[in-house]
Amino acid sequence: MENSIEQKRTTIIRPRTSLLSLNLKDIWRYRDLIKMFIIRDFTTFYKQTILGPVWLIITPLFTVGMFSFIFGSVAKIPTDEIPPMLFYTIGVINWTYFSDCLGATSDTFVANAGTFGKVYFPRLAVPVSIVIFKMIKYGIQYLLFIVIYFIFIYKGYRPEYNWIVLFTPLLLLYMSLMSLGFGMWISSVTTQYKDIRFALPFFIQIWMYATPVIYPLSMIPEKYKIFILLNPMVPVIEIFRKGYLGVGTISVNHILISACITFFVLLSGIIVFNRMERTFMDTV
Repeated sequence: MENSIEQKRTTIIRPRTSLLSLNLKDIWRYRDLIKMFIIRDFTTFYKQTILGPVWLIITPLFTVGMFSFIFGSVAKIPTDEIPPMLFYTIGVINWTYFSDCLGATSDTFVANAGTFGKVYFPRLAVPVSIVIFKMIKYGIQYLLFIVIYFIFIYKGYRPEYNWIVLFTPLLLLYMSLMSLGFGMWISSVTTQYKDIRFALPFFIQIWMYATPVIYPLSMIPEKYKIFILLNPMVPVIEIFRKGYLGVGTISVNHILISACITFFVLLSGIIVFNRMERTFMDTV
């Protein structure tokens, strides 16, 4: 009888049998831990700040104001007859979400090496908690965009919005999976080549300029569009602008190319992440 009770209380931790295994059941079992990670990230991020979460509103407003002055007033970059503030806001909040998720998830192994070496839990819980935490930030900034959006409508601007706005949650999920895939790749490679940590901010900055955040896709010459459309973030920004502002370049082929790239990066990222999870403590 005692032996049977001990057996019921025994939890056996075995290595994954497949590199594609996500152990989603474990992720769900450790949902309270993910919740704690989210609370930890939120409190640590705004610890010892005076304005706290207000920075979530100040930062995009400052960025949009700077873009409107430099690229709108000085450089005279067209915005397809969209008010510059609306044009830049919708690009900035979506790009910020993607780049923040990418930057944070790419540091998963190195930043959490101490924790990973002491206790077991599904390692994927960390990047998942990061993506959810960034979603909360995105939600606040999205509400900021909606407020600005209705202010312009109140002042007489009539955007040609359409049913594409219903895809907003799906696009947010898509950006999450995209950043998760790229983040897992970079996080795994960084454990062996730490130079990538220093190069990543420059790479993200260059990636932003290759994305129509500060300019419309319509101003790109046709002979160069094939290269910029290999960027999986391009259709996301354009769909947002088409849905909320009525102006944007959307092509089924471009969306399919973006989806294929994201699927490949996510799938290969899972494989590399799972493989590195077994040995990364020997390299960090």
